[in-house]
Amino acid sequence: MKAVLTNDDGIHAVGLRAIYKALRERGHEVRVVAPMAEQSAVGHSITILSPLRATQIREPDFSGYGVFGTPTDCVKLGLAELLEGFTPDIIVSGINAGANVGPDILYSGTVAAATEAACLGFSALAVSYDSFRPGDISEHAAYAVSIMERIPWKMIPPRRIMNLNMPNLPVAEFKGVAICPQTTAVWRDWHYKREDPRGRPYWWLDGSIPEENVLPGSDKGMLNSGWATLTPLKFDFTDVETIEKLRSLENIFTIK
Repeated sequence: MKAVLTNDDGIHAVGLRAIYKALRERGHEVRVVAPMAEQSAVGHSITILSPLRATQIREPDFSGYGVFGTPTDCVKLGLAELLEGFTPDIIVSGINAGANVGPDILYSGTVAAATEAACLGFSALAVSYDSFRPGDISEHAAYAVSIMERIPWKMIPPRRIMNLNMPNLPVAEFKGVAICPQTTAVWRDWHYKREDPRGRPYWWLDGSIPEENVLPGSDKGMLNSGWATLTPLKFDFTDVETIEKLRSLENIFTIK
């Protein structure tokens, strides 16, 4: 397959380099367009108030474009300009440091890059690993590529992404792949208040998804139980149920 690889942790991130190597070892043709600096939790933001700049990186075992922008910028600029003449079969985003389950998909630059690709009509896979400090994850990268190769992409409806999360375990200890919905549990946030050297306050956000709110069969629940999780996502936010309820209330918006 022809693959475009991106992420939100930056072009030098361990996860991106691991899956780049795994894709090439499996015979896939790979092009990289990824942020020059970490862009975690930027969501689906794009750069419109400043110019985008890109630099080409060439190393003995790696090459790609680093973009001074967001993951979505990378997909847009890569497909429109930087990779002119290269038509991918799939866009892969990751491997992200940290899981992207449940509410994370709204914040995640990793998922956003895959979403942009899907909206442009490409097959799209977001890949994440449940640790903020990944070490050697070459086995996990190879596992992710094997899942990518097994997904029946022609059966997937348009404008969908496949969201793959892997537990923080050796691959040999994975219980398998669970196809499951995202959790409905949300983050419980807190802020650390501190002062800068001039005595001015600032806050540092932290938080967690409370375990007691996680349904056992959801992506978060299965991931915590040692499963790799695969969740198909779509991004039509229309609330059809509420549309029907409002339509049933005749004349509710009639202004007399």
